[in-house]
Amino acid sequence: MAHGRVLPTSFFDRDVVDVARDLLGRVVESETEEGVVAVRLVETEAYAGEDDPASHAWRGPTPRTAVMFGPPGHVYVYFTYGMHWCANVVCGPDGRASAVLLRAGEVVEGLGLARSRRRPDAADRILASGPANLASCLGLDGTWTGRRVTSPRSPLRLRAGTPVDDSAVVAGPRVGITRAVDVPWRFTVAGDRHVSGTRRA
Repeated sequence: MAHGRVLPTSFFDRDVVDVARDLLGRVVESETEEGVVAVRLVETEAYAGEDDPASHAWRGPTPRTAVMFGPPGHVYVYFTYGMHWCANVVCGPDGRASAVLLRAGEVVEGLGLARSRRRPDAADRILASGPANLASCLGLDGTWTGRRVTSPRSPLRLRAGTPVDDSAVVAGPRVGITRAVDVPWRFTVAGDRHVSGTRRA
C-alpha cells in the first residue's frame, strides 16, 4: 500500500484524454518471481481507437488489438521496431477502443531489478524514460496483454500515487507517430527529468 490504493475500473471507464492526463503521478507496479518494480508516471499519450488515425485500432478490431475494445482497466502490450515492447492501458466504455500509452516514469521501487532489466550503467533518470524502457523495467512483454490493472491480486497494478496539479501538467503533440501528429494528447509533468525525448518518427 506504499503507493496508495489500486485504482478502480471506474477510473479507466472515462474519456481516454482525461485518463491520460489523470495518470500522471500515479504508480504502475509489476510483480514477478524476481520481485516488485514500481514506476511513478510522468508522461502519457492518449489514443482514441477508431476515431484516431494514429491508433492501432483505427481500422477496427484485429486479433492484435481486440483487447483495446474493452473492457477498460486491462493492459495492451505490443511489439515495435522488431525489438521493443510498449504498454498501454485500455480506457473508455466496453466495445469502443481507446488506450493510454505509458511513455515514461521514475522508478520508485525495485531500482536494482529495474536496472538489471535495462543495463547496469543506466542512469536513474533514463531507466524508465521512453515507453520501451518503461515496459522493460517492469518486465512486460506480449504475455501480459489482457491482464487487469484494477485488482490488488493482479501482478500488474495501477495505484493512486500522488495526482499532479493542473499547474504542473503540460499538454502537447504526440511523438513517434506519422498520423495526427499535431493532436495535443501527450501529457507530461513540467520540468520532470524523467520525461522522454520528443523526436518524431
